[in-house]
Amino acid sequence: MGVRARLIEVGVDLVAREGMQSLTLREIARRAGVSHGAPRHYFPTHVALLSAIARQGFADLTAKVTETAGEGRADPRARLLALGGVYLDFALTNPGMFELMFRHDLLESNHLGLRETSLPLFDILTDLVTRARTRPGPAPQVVAGALWANLHGIAQLWGWGSLRLATGADDAGPLLRAALDAHLGPENR
Repeated sequence: MGVRARLIEVGVDLVAREGMQSLTLREIARRAGVSHGAPRHYFPTHVALLSAIARQGFADLTAKVTETAGEGRADPRARLLALGGVYLDFALTNPGMFELMFRHDLLESNHLGLRETSLPLFDILTDLVTRARTRPGPAPQVVAGALWANLHGIAQLWGWGSLRLATGADDAGPLLRAALDAHLGPENR
């Protein structure tokens, strides 16, 4: 494995174990077994290295969504519910990576096309919204964007404990179903 790949791998592991605040150039270099200046040979800025790490997070999330909410299930609404569950699970089991992936400074800098790495996931969401809608309304991309924002909010608020406290719920499943109903219309039975 090359030094560049090793730096990314160490960063992914570090953010998983110790959170986003641990991702300093020095610490990544130390754990990768290279000099503290070595990351600059592969990444011109700290933001570029963080973007490469976040890009891996998007790739991992997209792979999990594709595996869980993929074509194996015929019903698009069931696939959307599975997608929401994967999204929530990823956020809760990888809070440091989840936070890193959506850092505004990384997305604004768009190193390594970071913004575009979320597009395959959004395309899956938009396709499923198109096929699962039970009522006419705004363009599928708009509904998918609103649903994504809702899923992201559920993930954040559940992770902070706010939704558990407010709703008294033990799991977020009912919230995910309510979000689908709100954005797609009630489920046809």
